[in-house]
Amino acid sequence: MKSKPLILVFSAHDPTGAAGLQADIEAINQNSGRSVSVITAVTAQNTFNFESILPQSPTAFRKQLETLISDISIDGCKIGLIGSELLISEISDFLINYKNIPVVLDPILHSGTGSNVSSKEVKTSLLRKLVPKTTILTPNIEEALELTGQRNADTAAQSLLSMGCKHVLITDTEKHTKDITNILYTVNKDPIEYTWKRLPAKFHGSGCTLAASISINFALHNNIQTAVHKAQEYTWNTLKYGEQIGSTQLHPSRHF
Repeated sequence: MKSKPLILVFSAHDPTGAAGLQADIEAINQNSGRSVSVITAVTAQNTFNFESILPQSPTAFRKQLETLISDISIDGCKIGLIGSELLISEISDFLINYKNIPVVLDPILHSGTGSNVSSKEVKTSLLRKLVPKTTILTPNIEEALELTGQRNADTAAQSLLSMGCKHVLITDTEKHTKDITNILYTVNKDPIEYTWKRLPAKFHGSGCTLAASISINFALHNNIQTAVHKAQEYTWNTLKYGEQIGSTQLHPSRHF
């Protein structure tokens, strides 16, 4: 019998292991879950530079997904960097038959070093095809504003909720404040603010760690507020004990 919730991850491969697929797998496993995965793309990057992204072909992606799901049942889904409008369509079609599982979407538009990793077509398709099927969306404030064209977190969140997702967690990337404040927005409810002490370093993979942690905490039947709080607490500690294995950004220590 399956003893732990199983999360299906759609994400890209980051050779450093700080973000992407490896980050998702580690975070899910460390939060009392198990994970299966289908890679969306391979990237060439390190702790200071993002060179390229090569999305997987839709045909190969679909074959891998169909083969996997024919044998294994899942309890949740976490979506990270996709990099291809065609793969968004594949994931959207897949989710039609999985309306009762929590879906966490981390809409990655830029790499940790600032490179653009999502075209205008990808962003449009993301909003039209995946956001309506999402349980919780986890953009940082820059991503939320870019996706919606709004000027502040509140209006951006309301715009995203109006597209069909149930919850939006907007994370703070302001670099000059003592604390960081993340805000959870839910349809027809007051926003909830979470405040955490800012850590004095640059990190790579914090967003992936957070979204993956939310996915497993939700699948463990926590309510949204509890799942989001536990995931933030875990992520903050992975950064507190972060390790520098390259020359620039620190890796979250997901096994702290």
